[in-house]
Amino acid sequence: MTEVIQISEKSKDFLKKVEEISGEVITLCEQCGICTTSCPMAEDMDVSPSNIMRLVQIGDEGVLETKAIWFCASCFTCTVRCPRGIDLAKVTEALRQINLRKNTDYLDINRMDESEVEDLPTIALVSSMRKYTG
Repeated sequence: MTEVIQISEKSKDFLKKVEEISGEVITLCEQCGICTTSCPMAEDMDVSPSNIMRLVQIGDEGVLETKAIWFCASCFTCTVRCPRGIDLAKVTEALRQINLRKNTDYLDINRMDESEVEDLPTIALVSSMRKYTG
């Protein structure tokens, strides 16, 4: 029995935005799970690759808050093995772009203790300094 899910206009807009940026037809995903089983990073993700696709299909913007979209290494293993030829790496890149375009600051070194700053990767510090020194 197939479950019918009603999707709001806002959710449809999110799906359309991801499809537009990625160039992929996300609704073609049939949730077979091959992307998850072939992903070398799947065990480190908080949401599996197939769940990323499902969340985007139903227009759940909560997918932008997952760590999984940042763990995708763009190795294209999922793309090569996908029976529908969907490039999941392009989808995760689109999600990262949407997230970055929100321009939300998650790291402000001015509000951190010295011990926290010492543990940060150098690239994070350089990036933060560039952002705050115009």
